[in-house]
Amino acid sequence: MRNVRRAADIVAGLEGLMWLGLGWSISLSIYQGSNEPVLAAALLAGTVVLFSWVHRPLRFLLRRFRVRKRRTDMWMHLLALPLLLAMALYLMLDAVLGEAWLPPKMLLVNVLASAGWLTFLLTLFLKYVAHSLKPKRKAHSKGDAAAHDDIRTS
Repeated sequence: MRNVRRAADIVAGLEGLMWLGLGWSISLSIYQGSNEPVLAAALLAGTVVLFSWVHRPLRFLLRRFRVRKRRTDMWMHLLALPLLLAMALYLMLDAVLGEAWLPPKMLLVNVLASAGWLTFLLTLFLKYVAHSLKPKRKAHSKGDAAAHDDIRTS
């Protein structure tokens, strides 16, 4: 169980890093005025997605419930919350500062998504520490269970 949980955490963390790289490459492309960073990041993301669909062991790993649950948690930290917060923060900055100084919207989304991803990794680390500190339960064999049932009935 611990290995499945660890694999799910690693897959979700690396996938989040890949999508963050794509987002930051868009900001870099806007800043530089060229398309090369976006094309490189999109090619890398496309390769990883294609490989995860074609490679059978990886496809089975990604279908597991814990991996899907961790990836959903990652998407909440990486996409849903930063997009909502960036919109609200951008509107507040626009009301307070006017158009004197406003960062590009994509940069604001990337900063918040990076903070969300780091929060996600910190949460995973704290869960890992909490699970490693739990005492391990011993598995009962059939003989032990039968003896335990005999004690209970007498």
